[in-house]
Amino acid sequence: MPTPDYSVDLDLGEPPQQLQEYARQHCGEDPGTRLQAIYELREMIYERGECTPHRMDDEFLIRFLRARNFIPQRAHRLMVNYYQFKEENPDLFDNVFPMDLHVIGDANVIAVPPYRDQDGRRLILFRIGCWDPKAISVEDLFKATLLALELGLMEQRTQILGGIALFDLEDIGTQHAWQITPSVAARIVKLLVSSFPANTHAIHVINHSWIFDKMFNMFKPLLNAEMRSRVHFHSDVASLHQHVHPDHLPARYGGIWPDYSYAIWLESLRKNLKVAKELISCGYKFREKEICPEVVRQLKQEGVLLS
Repeated sequence: MPTPDYSVDLDLGEPPQQLQEYARQHCGEDPGTRLQAIYELREMIYERGECTPHRMDDEFLIRFLRARNFIPQRAHRLMVNYYQFKEENPDLFDNVFPMDLHVIGDANVIAVPPYRDQDGRRLILFRIGCWDPKAISVEDLFKATLLALELGLMEQRTQILGGIALFDLEDIGTQHAWQITPSVAARIVKLLVSSFPANTHAIHVINHSWIFDKMFNMFKPLLNAEMRSRVHFHSDVASLHQHVHPDHLPARYGGIWPDYSYAIWLESLRKNLKVAKELISCGYKFREKEICPEVVRQLKQEGVLLS
């Protein structure tokens, strides 16, 4: 029987005890000083005025603290970078309707499996060779990735453990390489390193070729030493299995699972009131017909506008 959890729903509950201990050891999260760190971060935001967060509650602020080892000064800088990234890239955030990203799932370019790796981490899979740049813009790939990150950050488990990205470069060609301009590379690195409160535990690259090697040369100077150490190249699935057990991978990588479309997350979020509210607060928009009628009713009752 498969060993990982299997659910298309987000885990929105409190982290279990063993994860709280992991947070203490790896995120600097001490229950005895947690509230003090949140207070210091909130005061820093008010006093410095470098950003205007759309939320200031403990649950939101703790995301940034966990991403920066519970050091308020570093968490504040991350938050400033997060909102600055949004201001500098309005094309990725303005008038984004998540359900319009179905095309990404239909093309099998991005997937977020409904199971985790052996350590409980979320995975996000990119099959770049399936991407037709004429049909799907690089901006839409960013939008789909950002949506997946925002959804993942709703889970305290993911805030604490971080996530894993797997890039499958089979069938990558020059038409893909041409899309990765220096500005696109810079945006990718900002998401990975300095502008999003998500911990990238590891990046695994499989089926790479000389084309990608040339593309990666553009990224390397932008990555710090810590992030470079988290990038792993694999010549075969056996190498990948040293990091991610096959019980937690699709069959195409020597695992046991079928392929799952990105669209399963889009279908699940339309039925969850908390998820819909969170995404709307982040600036995402929905058409009324795209959301479960009961969720629409509750959103209207709370005065939340869909778009």
